[in-house]
Amino acid sequence: MACDDGGVDDDLAGLGADELVALVRTQAGQLEQQRELIEVLRAQVVELQATVGDLRARLGQDSSNSSRPPSSDGLKPVPRSLRRGSGRKPGGQPGHAGSTLQTTDSPDRVVDHRPGRCGRCGHDLVGVPAVGFERRQVVDLPPVVPVVVEHRLHQVACPACGKTTRAPGPAQVTRQVQHGPRARALMAWLVDAHYLSVSRCAQAMGEAMGLHVSTGTVQAAADRAAAVLTDRFVPVARDLLRAADVLHADETGFKVAGTLAWAHSVSDPRTTLVDVHAKRGTKAMDQIGVLPGFTGTLVHDAWAPYDTYTSIGAHQLCCAHVLRELRAVVDRHAHPAGAWCWAAQVADALSTIIADPATLTDGRRLIRSALAAADQDPDPPGKTGTKHAALRRRLTAREPDYLRFATDPAVPATNNAAEQEIRTVKIKHKITGGMRTLAGARRFAAMRSYQSTARKHHIPPLQAIATLFTDDPWLPAAP
Repeated sequence: MACDDGGVDDDLAGLGADELVALVRTQAGQLEQQRELIEVLRAQVVELQATVGDLRARLGQDSSNSSRPPSSDGLKPVPRSLRRGSGRKPGGQPGHAGSTLQTTDSPDRVVDHRPGRCGRCGHDLVGVPAVGFERRQVVDLPPVVPVVVEHRLHQVACPACGKTTRAPGPAQVTRQVQHGPRARALMAWLVDAHYLSVSRCAQAMGEAMGLHVSTGTVQAAADRAAAVLTDRFVPVARDLLRAADVLHADETGFKVAGTLAWAHSVSDPRTTLVDVHAKRGTKAMDQIGVLPGFTGTLVHDAWAPYDTYTSIGAHQLCCAHVLRELRAVVDRHAHPAGAWCWAAQVADALSTIIADPATLTDGRRLIRSALAAADQDPDPPGKTGTKHAALRRRLTAREPDYLRFATDPAVPATNNAAEQEIRTVKIKHKITGGMRTLAGARRFAAMRSYQSTARKHHIPPLQAIATLFTDDPWLPAAP
């Protein structure tokens, strides 16, 4: 039986030198094409691996390692806290005031209950003096019914000249029948503080308060409150915030009129201002009018447009935000159990400084050494690795802005205050899917700003809103 290889050799033996050279060149060309194809396929594999890694990183995101809100976590494992354990048990701590019902020594009404017969022998106890009693109190609400106040503007004829003079009415009573400030404040409060639609607010007013109103009445009350806020409250809040020593700023997407708009928040411990704009950058912040000319310390999440305001005296970058970014790096890197990770060392050192600013010197040294040795911990391919490298560059370049809180007690370590201010915008978005008009979105933002500011001054929001329907609305004062 003939060997196949021998047949090939016989075929080659019958070729001339030129034909052999041509055959070798042809096979060499085919081999080069195969090599090129292999390189293309290898590059595609690397690209696909990077894409898969990026997609896995996105799927692994939750509120503990990204800026996503906890409400977006869904049915996932309980997020890991970025805070150090305090060793305290869950619930109220010793000294917490709480809100447990307490008995009062001056009840509005007393109902006496007396036994009719002895519980042992059955003797009649009617008329027998009591030897003591047990107090049980029920805290309830009275029936909520509208109260109609009639203002009679009497006319008196002058006995000297005969002219009839009518008494002037209260400044806010201009119609024959109208709703009072508390009723209108409640309508505006339900719409913009409790996310009720205008129609559901009208329904609630009728069913719970016995005050049957139209949707037009509810809308008019909300618009009237918004007009006063725009004219009176917003300018005052803007001036107070511009003069503050430390400000928190943040922004979030908000669907308005079917397109993406942006809610911007600027606040300090006494004043809040939230506004909605079609843009996210400096054009919106310039129109809001707080950051231009602000000279204090701005706390934010390292978004680049905040750095364009050269008047700002100092920056504090949000440590909670960067801790989430570091957590994402740890989650994305494939480390054996107990292996060193630069992001874990930075996060641990930063958390220690937050808990105890006195550890700044040691913590800064650990952060710097981790960033310097990060090349021993290669980044994953693709966009994820690019983000990790950018994070290291930012931590290195802006170390003073991340650690400013440790040397200035007036500056907080996180921007949680600003995120809390715009959380209501996300709730509104989740409930309603957005706002129909930009004017309606700005009205909602102004009302939320006013309520937050009132709470910071220990004034019940509904009480403050009621003053918007008077000639003397409550406004925050400079400290």
